[in-house]
Amino acid sequence: MTPEELWRESGLTGTYQAWPFGEAPDKLAELVRQGIKTATCSAYDLYQAGNEPLPQAGDYSIILNSKNEAVCIIQTTKVYVTEFNQVSAEHAFKEGEGDRSLAYWRKVHENFLTNELSSVHKAFDENTKVVCEEFEVVNQ
Repeated sequence: MTPEELWRESGLTGTYQAWPFGEAPDKLAELVRQGIKTATCSAYDLYQAGNEPLPQAGDYSIILNSKNEAVCIIQTTKVYVTEFNQVSAEHAFKEGEGDRSLAYWRKVHENFLTNELSSVHKAFDENTKVVCEEFEVVNQ
């Protein structure tokens, strides 16, 4: 199903963005669909470099798989910016990946953020700012 078809079928109004998760779109979309993954994060510097606004509570997103097919619609419930080394174990658990521990989250996200930041010629360190989002599935 296309994002447009899912949005129309949902009966929701307003605007949305459609996007896949970065490194493992099928796996992460399925975790979202199952209600296991209820949070994500991204590099703050990417928003700055692209002069893009930060996500806001109330925003809708259509999560895509690796074939750009719509998997589900989420609504952002909370957004905050913090330093990488200040991300909580609670947030790591909500991201739903691996064993859901903070240690696993840090290992995986250090690699992810290093790659993402290199695209805007920035370096990762423990004080790198991240945009943390929490969300809920509103339509599948």
